[in-house]
Amino acid sequence: MALAKILGIETEYGIAQTQGFMDPVLASTILVNAYAAARSGKVRWDFFDEAPGRDARGKANFDAMPPMVETHLANTVLTNGARFYVDHAHPEYSSPECASALEAVKYDVAGELVLRRAVAAAAQMKTSDAEFVVYKNNSDGKGNSYGCHENYLVDRALNFDAIVAAVIPHFITRSVFCGAGKVGAERRSDGEDEVAFQLTQRADFFEELVGLETTVKRPLVNTRDEPHADPRRFRRLHVIIGDANMSEVATFLKLSTTALVLAMAEHHALPQIDLMPADPVQAFREISRDVSLKVPFLLESGRLVTALDVQWALYEAAVNFADREGLEMLGADGSGRLCLARWEEVLSQLERNPEEASSTVDWVAKHRLVEGFRERHGLDPTSAKLRAIDLQYHDLRPEKSLATRVGLERLTTDEETRNAEIEAPQTTRAFFRGQCIARYHDEVESANWDSVVFDLGSDPLRRVPMMDPTRGTAAETLALFEKSPTAADLLSALES
Repeated sequence: MALAKILGIETEYGIAQTQGFMDPVLASTILVNAYAAARSGKVRWDFFDEAPGRDARGKANFDAMPPMVETHLANTVLTNGARFYVDHAHPEYSSPECASALEAVKYDVAGELVLRRAVAAAAQMKTSDAEFVVYKNNSDGKGNSYGCHENYLVDRALNFDAIVAAVIPHFITRSVFCGAGKVGAERRSDGEDEVAFQLTQRADFFEELVGLETTVKRPLVNTRDEPHADPRRFRRLHVIIGDANMSEVATFLKLSTTALVLAMAEHHALPQIDLMPADPVQAFREISRDVSLKVPFLLESGRLVTALDVQWALYEAAVNFADREGLEMLGADGSGRLCLARWEEVLSQLERNPEEASSTVDWVAKHRLVEGFRERHGLDPTSAKLRAIDLQYHDLRPEKSLATRVGLERLTTDEETRNAEIEAPQTTRAFFRGQCIARYHDEVESANWDSVVFDLGSDPLRRVPMMDPTRGTAAETLALFEKSPTAADLLSALES
């Protein structure tokens, strides 16, 4: 049986000010520190054993260790098991590990709430006369892109070349339902006409098929081999190709379909027909520029197919896989069956008429806004006003965000996301991390994904490893916490 597909999202948010200018690193730092101060203080992130230079191809780039500047930027761990910190020049929220796509959507939306509260907390501190504004998007329109990275638990036994072969067809075509939409293009090929609109914000910024980088020469498949778990058993596929979605359904489809493709790869159950593009990077850009969804691209075999053709082939393989193997690896909350139902529904809508998917697919909803405004005012497709609409779609201020006005379907409730802001998932090791921080905040010296470090006031520090993301759940540890009023009690119980 395929491994449980533990998963999560790391979102870098765009940041700006309503007036004046502040260095974005400083602005991001103010947000993180303001939120931590408003929520009982910071818990330091532990960089012990981080090695982003480990490469799944067997290479090692030791220059890719965590930059010294990053280890000194604002960085804290939250009671919901998430990490909130400054990554380069952006505030980033990394969700806790989740056991299903539905759960991950909830914690992704909770991240939006964290950023809103951080902005409000910064305003209370009166560090500046200007208001901070954050955007859940992936491009500043000036040639800079920032990421929304996904992470999936994968069986170490699955060869990395097999992973690449499995995910490339999916990665470059899934943007038909999980692209966030974009007005214009920041990088055009020689002789290419002006681009009016794209499905995805990220296609302009990818240059290689496979590689270790995330900020330059971006690859379609990232090779970082840093499992944050037992490396003998697990891989963590670090996915950097996706957009940040305002649509909860799009986020769900992005996560659940990718998790299912990986599960099929572990079972060698992917379609036997050739789906590999002849030039994946070029095909990704061509698909992004095709709002009709009808322009074909070339496969290695010489066949011409559309992105929808590839997605239908993967969907049909997934249905057969589910009939044979079940979908328990996608979570116990029905995420697997919901994935198949919503996948078929959105592909059918897009095939008939993309407009039918306007309540679930970001690029469709945004394209309707942009085209409606352009036609009413007789604007050129590259008008700056249309780019402003693009940006405002992603504004996290509810009263300003256009995404809140287009009728996007929700999968979560406000109460669920408020709880998810402060409470960790009960179904993964994030529960143990979150409970330690919530109950023993002053005695947690630091934490990271695979350990919690305690300082009981005397040397040495005590590190509790968590090398299996599926362990440390509420079912396994809640009774232990309830019997441990202090961190010392917890450590004694763990030792016994």
